[in-house]
Amino acid sequence: MKRALVLFAHGARAASWAAPFERLRDGLREQLPGTPVTLAFLELMEPRLPEAVTAQVADGVDDITVVPVFLGQGGHLLRDLPALAEQIRAAHPGLRLQLAGAIGEDPGVQAAMRDYCVRSLGNV
Repeated sequence: MKRALVLFAHGARAASWAAPFERLRDGLREQLPGTPVTLAFLELMEPRLPEAVTAQVADGVDDITVVPVFLGQGGHLLRDLPALAEQIRAAHPGLRLQLAGAIGEDPGVQAAMRDYCVRSLGNV
């Protein structure tokens, strides 16, 4: 079984918006040598999620975990992502596709964000 990780972000018109997500992807690639890690977008940027998954499958991946790099479970994660997952599963019936929760809802990520907020106050 060949596993891969796809970071799923919203996308924006400004190319610079993707920079933090690209750094996250690059750091994960260093941390997970041998595991393909890609970045995909819902809209406004490329690649879109179905195309990113198709590229992974073409490279022999048969187990993909999609991690939404969203702060919370809004409409995009409640409606759009499940619809995309259904489309992807139909196009790649042998693929194991797992959807993680929104990264911003993870307790460890919440703790890191709290720490950042406290540090932003300065000498506390």
